[in-house]
Amino acid sequence: MTRAARPPACCLPVVLVLLAAGAPLRAQTGAPGGEWPTYGGDLGHTRYAALDQIDAGNFDELEIAWRFKTDNLGPVPEYAFQSTPLMVNGVVYSTAGSRRSVAALDAGTGELLWTYSLHEGARGEAAPRRLSGRGLAYWSDGSDERILYVTPGYRLIALAARTGRPVPGFGQDGIVDLKLNNDQDIDPVTGEVGLHATPTVAGDVVIVGAAFRTGGNPRSRRNTKGYVRGFDARTGERLWIFHTIPQPGEFGRETWLNDSAVYTGNTGVWAQISVDEELGIAYLPVEAPTSDYYGGNRPGDNLFAESLVAVDLYTGERKWHFQLIHHGIWDHDIPCAPILIDITVDGRPVKAVAQPTKQVFLYVFDRETGEPVWPIEERPVPAGDVPGEWYSPTQPFPTKPPAYDRQGVTVDDLIDFTPELRAEALEVASRYRLGPIFTPPVVSRREGPLGTFIRPSRTNWPGGAYDPETLILYVPSSAAFSALGLVPPDPDQSDLEYIQGNAITGPRRTAGAGSQVGGGQRVVSGRGGGASGRTRTTVRGLPLLKPPWGRISAIDMDRGEILWQIPHGETPDFVRNHPALAGVDIPRTGRTGAPGVLVTKTLVISGEMGYFRTPSGRRGAMLRAYDKATGAEVGAVYLPAPQSGSPMTYLHDGQQYLVVAVSGGNYSGELLAFRLPAQS
Repeated sequence: MTRAARPPACCLPVVLVLLAAGAPLRAQTGAPGGEWPTYGGDLGHTRYAALDQIDAGNFDELEIAWRFKTDNLGPVPEYAFQSTPLMVNGVVYSTAGSRRSVAALDAGTGELLWTYSLHEGARGEAAPRRLSGRGLAYWSDGSDERILYVTPGYRLIALAARTGRPVPGFGQDGIVDLKLNNDQDIDPVTGEVGLHATPTVAGDVVIVGAAFRTGGNPRSRRNTKGYVRGFDARTGERLWIFHTIPQPGEFGRETWLNDSAVYTGNTGVWAQISVDEELGIAYLPVEAPTSDYYGGNRPGDNLFAESLVAVDLYTGERKWHFQLIHHGIWDHDIPCAPILIDITVDGRPVKAVAQPTKQVFLYVFDRETGEPVWPIEERPVPAGDVPGEWYSPTQPFPTKPPAYDRQGVTVDDLIDFTPELRAEALEVASRYRLGPIFTPPVVSRREGPLGTFIRPSRTNWPGGAYDPETLILYVPSSAAFSALGLVPPDPDQSDLEYIQGNAITGPRRTAGAGSQVGGGQRVVSGRGGGASGRTRTTVRGLPLLKPPWGRISAIDMDRGEILWQIPHGETPDFVRNHPALAGVDIPRTGRTGAPGVLVTKTLVISGEMGYFRTPSGRRGAMLRAYDKATGAEVGAVYLPAPQSGSPMTYLHDGQQYLVVAVSGGNYSGELLAFRLPAQS
């Protein structure tokens, strides 16, 4: 196993001088120099840019500077365009299109400079993670510049940033086959592994995770294992591998009872990976094992599933870990990048890492030692009664910050716009099991319960953002919930004892397109979740649970306290115009989905998911700006389609640009770049 060179020792005296002078060491400072060189702005995924040309006084005046339609970058248009572009040296780089091409654009005009596309044939068609993915990575040593990305067929490609041509000295003709040298046998065409996230590049190390098909109804208890690897950015040589399911003799193997580690797969890192280059540590947010909702075939706590794992950037050696969910059966895998923050707690400076989650808990650790910044308590949770299941008696509960959205479902959560709607909501809910967070799934029965209502109001793959100057973290969340029942599968469907489904409609069959929209992403309309028809979880088409259905929360990270929370997103048209609500005053409800947020010197910026009739009368969505200190909306501009990627910003030729990917419904993928009108 080869190791990449560590930073030179000559850098250390500078750090010592800063410490000796008493200056706080704040490694995470946001996107540097008016550029946006990484997916999260910086390697700590703060999604912060210290730009203020666009502010509360002029946000409404933004106009489109350029736009880039992606329809021709693939055999068919794409309608789930999730990219966050990069901007370096006056060039915007993005993956785009249904074949996951790479495009380089002029940052000022949007002119297409070059494109690259790899036709992968049957391997691409069989990929579990198709379409354009979420973006790419940039590497430079000061003279050589490269763009690195992962294809749908799970190949790591290095392109010359100036020309878009594969780099000859990297792998084989610019390509590293990620299905090889993976400490397991993977079929080169049909082997189930891929990635929507971007590679993470830190120093000369490229870190690549793994993703799979959505895991509610796996075809088998056996699957590919989602190991994480580090590669040399110059040569493509594998530097290290971290076994997210421990091999014999490795730490954590004993947490897989009945030797279930032999055949269980998944447990990849489908979210973004963060890095502290000063500490030389990478932070891996690990997903669930095979089968999201039934774990009888994998008894035990199942390390390192649903864990935040800190590894040495240069060797992959585990430094520390914390398992957020023991033996997960709720699809609570970690969906987004850890955020590296430098805070002061009770007068003590702390280099911390904050992990938003689907549980809407924010888990906060000392990022060097792994010690919780505030106590995390193991508390008893309900046991279930699914035959053959193994249940953990406790789960970890952070004591601070408080959960930033609602958890679990009680009758108090049901809609009460009118007495009639309330009564109908109670009737619908009576057919399901309600309870607090970590209430387990049930075997669905016609006589009831049909399933368990599972709600945390989740944070998904876009994650949060952090202001390193004010020490406030902003995180979106969504009130989507699941009506989760388990049933025996059809003989041709799976070799597990139970999969997702219900006693009325039978086993749920996973649609092939489900793997297209992203690791763990669940597309839910504003109308609630769960099955339709006789197993409805809506009331006359209205969501069963009270709004807000989407929100943004601001959390003071020095104190671990929530500063403000606002509904994010306009009330859906079907709610505003519903005949049962005529004459009822409905405040802004927010919308389901958890879109990405961007923080600048003065603003929090985020677009809406889903369509509605905008104030101008056009169908579309709005890109909204909020005051960072209060959450008050200070501006909004029209989008022709919902935000489907996360916004980013940069400075070019003295002007600030704001770029966001939009798509959805019948509107195919497009990048929109906004700027202020030119001064006359």
